[in-house]
Parts: sequence; structure tokens; C-alpha cells
Amino acid sequence: MFLPNADQAVVEDAKVRDYLLSPAHPIGRFKSVFFAALGFSYDDWTILRDALVELAHSQEATRGQPSPFGQKFEIRAILRGPSGRQAAVLTVWMISIGRDFPHFVTAFPD
Repeated sequence: MFLPNADQAVVEDAKVRDYLLSPAHPIGRFKSVFFAALGFSYDDWTILRDALVELAHSQEATRGQPSPFGQKFEIRAILRGPSGRQAAVLTVWMISIGRDFPHFVTAFPD
């Protein structure tokens, strides 16, 4: 199955720029090392955002754990970075209660 309404998937700018790629974020700084190894950078954060959206559009998803806020979905895929290096990632998406489009929650090495 594919992510429901994947063509409407939303990745908030701050989630990528200020979390996944931030060397100063208390939790994200550990993830930023992983993404930097693939060639993604804080200064060019839109490249990672666009890559995450592309995963949502093109990769199969599995239904994840329900939450009090909505239904989660997981996408496991190979992410290729600007450096040409690639790695397995797990991305988590959620369709919030009362909404019909997925929004990005997080990503990490798989």
C-alpha cells in the first residue's frame, strides 16, 4: 500500500531545518550527523525536505501504531544523499484526526 493521499504530503520546513539537520537541537543533533554523512546540510535543507516528499510519493508504506492524534504510517526506503552515498531510513508520517493528508513526523537510520 502507498501512503494515503501521498500527493498532498506535508513536510514542515522547521522539522527538517531546525530538527533533522540542526547540530544544536538536543535530539536532532544526533540525526544531523547521519544526514550529513549522506551529504545533506543545514544550509541546503530544502534538498532533504524534497527527498522526504519524494519518498512519500514513491515508496510503499505500512500502517503504524495508532496514536491519540491520528494514524501513523511508516516508510522504509533507501535514501540517496547529494554526496551519492545512500542509507536505509525509516520515515514516520501521520494523518491527524480530522485531516485527510499525511504530514511528516520523523526520520532516522533503519
